[in-house]
Amino acid sequence: MANPLKKLASQTAVYGLSTILPRFLGYLLVILYTYVFTNPAEFGINTEIYAYISFLNIILRYGMETAFFNFINKTEDKSKVYSTALISLISSTSAFVVIGLLSSRFIANKLGYDNNVNFIQWMILIIAVDALTAIPFARLRSENKALKFAGINIANMIVNIGVNLFFFLLCKPAYENDLHNATTSFLGSLYDPQIGIGYAFLANLLANAFSLLLLYKEFTGFKYTFDKELWLQMFSYAFPLLILGLAGMINETFDRIILKKLLPPEIGMRELGIYGACYKISILMTIFIQAFKFAAEPFFFSHAKNEDSRKLNALVMKYFVIACSFLFLATTMNLKLIRNMVSPAYWEGMSIVPILLIANLCLGIYYNLSVWYKLTGQTRFGAYITIFGAVLTLTINFVFIPQYSYHACAWATLISYGSMMIISYFLSQKYYKTNYNLRNFVFFFGFALFFYFLSLSWQGNVNIVIELILNNILLLIYCGLFIKFELPNLKQLNAIS
Repeated sequence: MANPLKKLASQTAVYGLSTILPRFLGYLLVILYTYVFTNPAEFGINTEIYAYISFLNIILRYGMETAFFNFINKTEDKSKVYSTALISLISSTSAFVVIGLLSSRFIANKLGYDNNVNFIQWMILIIAVDALTAIPFARLRSENKALKFAGINIANMIVNIGVNLFFFLLCKPAYENDLHNATTSFLGSLYDPQIGIGYAFLANLLANAFSLLLLYKEFTGFKYTFDKELWLQMFSYAFPLLILGLAGMINETFDRIILKKLLPPEIGMRELGIYGACYKISILMTIFIQAFKFAAEPFFFSHAKNEDSRKLNALVMKYFVIACSFLFLATTMNLKLIRNMVSPAYWEGMSIVPILLIANLCLGIYYNLSVWYKLTGQTRFGAYITIFGAVLTLTINFVFIPQYSYHACAWATLISYGSMMIISYFLSQKYYKTNYNLRNFVFFFGFALFFYFLSLSWQGNVNIVIELILNNILLLIYCGLFIKFELPNLKQLNAIS
């Protein structure tokens, strides 16, 4: 029987390449933005707008994508399910676009973008196209058209990166050269300094429009029919997911919405820019967890009826914790190199990176633990836990941001995800008891933390090259611990089907 953990690893890799790779390339744009816009306040605009996009994406999709997956496998007339879901999103998105564009000047005024109403208009259109493509992308996944799904995602990112490079590496320098030499060039005339970082939103919009064009076949070739009764069932199923998604998004991005509002106006946007850039440094952990999340849920469900399923879940958790602990250590040991992902103007916020890495590790463990309420059908507990985490996040941020700025955001994220992890663990032991090897978790993550704090003892006291050498020796020792204590144990997985 094939090793199930190898299968999970391969599935994680596939999802990583098809879905997470474009996100990784998107993170690389942060390098461009922070070096082109060395004033963190300018990058703060990007951070804030995308926080709103994340929130509104959840609202505008209102769980219909998940409802589609649920009903497409329960109904013989799959075309009717697809058509009903698609018409629902087309209708609600159209209303959103009309209301949003008509209100764009009012919204811009409330958010402090009076001179850049176009930012709000582009944001509205980005969200709209994201919503319109949600069901077509879901259909591709349900029909196992992975290559087309991956191809469109990657094409989207190629266009996005291409437009960004065009405006920021060609047009902006040409404009500045024209300004210096009192000349006018074609490329320089295409750049408007009033827009600045806003070209990132324009690039995203053009890339989304290109994806919509590539998906045109998913909008044709079938009869558009709207089944009201089916839609009511789908909406009833999806609405709780909307509430859950909003609570989850509060944990993930709401701090970037309120940060500037709780700080003095003269520093708010600057602090937001630093926080947004440093948050991206935890990229390796974030990408791994996102890829794992895509693969883990179908994996756990497919093995749920197996006799050794809980033992397998415990093993998956063990190696997940070891992998995340390694990523934590690899990032922190080489932070002096990795920080070059962003301009030196943002380096003052590097102290929050280890906190955010641990927070994301806790979130990943929570995703692992969440299998208990999904397999037992007690999904209400998932809502309770997520809402509790959201309340915790809001409380800590509102109380401490005025005094501690983005450091409060980082600690709120860690405390929220850590609390969700602990609560889910104890509930899992009550309703779906699984013998997790806690001693093993503590051993490997404990060593990762110990090595991290040990590295702080020589930080700043030795040459940076020596510091990196010593740090990576610790990383190699950690790998040696895994080889000594865990590599032989991998053989036991062959006995689990």
